[in-house]
Amino acid sequence: MVLCPECETNLDVDEEDVDEGEVISCPECGTDFEVVTTSPLELKAVEEGYVEEDEEEAEESEDGDFS
Repeated sequence: MVLCPECETNLDVDEEDVDEGEVISCPECGTDFEVVTTSPLELKAVEEGYVEEDEEEAEESEDGDFS
C-alpha cells in the first residue's frame, strides 16, 4: 500500500508495476508525483510546469529553425 505524501490517501499503486521517472497522480488531492526509486518506492511531488522528458524531447525536435 502506497500513501499519498500530501493527503495520506491510498494511491492504489502496485510497486512492481511502476518505473523510475513515471508520474502518478493522487485521485483525492490531485497532486502529481514522480517515482524516484522503485525499491523501496519513493515519490517526489512534481513541480508546477513540469514536463516529462519524452514530451520535452518531442517539443525540442519540433522547434526547428524555419527561416
